[in-house]
Amino acid sequence: MNLFKRCLVWLSRIHRCRGFGIQSPTDYSFVRYVINEHWPYYAYEQLQGDDWLTSKLGRLYFRLANWRQPSMMIPDEYQRYWQAGCQQTVFTPTINKVELARVSIEDKAAWEALLSKCDDQSVMVVESIWRDLERWHEIESDTRTVITYDLYYCGIVCFDRTRYKHHYKINF
Repeated sequence: MNLFKRCLVWLSRIHRCRGFGIQSPTDYSFVRYVINEHWPYYAYEQLQGDDWLTSKLGRLYFRLANWRQPSMMIPDEYQRYWQAGCQQTVFTPTINKVELARVSIEDKAAWEALLSKCDDQSVMVVESIWRDLERWHEIESDTRTVITYDLYYCGIVCFDRTRYKHHYKINF
């Protein structure tokens, strides 16, 4: 993605940065201190990616793992970021319960397989939602999803059924 397009995306979402307009204290704190945390973490220097988007998403995944502290995850290409965020995480190809997982927007089969293993504490990251916004809107409107965060480059889905359904568009 070129610099001009990145700037347009950022400018179109400028009124949604740093949690502005979010009324829920829990959701505000998640956006402010996990999604849009700008302070440097201890592991950022050794976790440099190949390009700006890999680094940006990798740092987000590091903060998500640090916040969620999952005991098990499915291995993927961001494993070193997840592991730096939570060193106790065990990576295994088969899991019984989703605590924190990443799936591509194009992989509907993986989404459905993981969705059946989600509970109220589960968090899933849907990567590259800008490639298929129609599919992302299907995920948002699914009755099994509760809180969704649209970060343009990825989406974060929470399944806590004790909360009211809400969708946030965040300038990330």
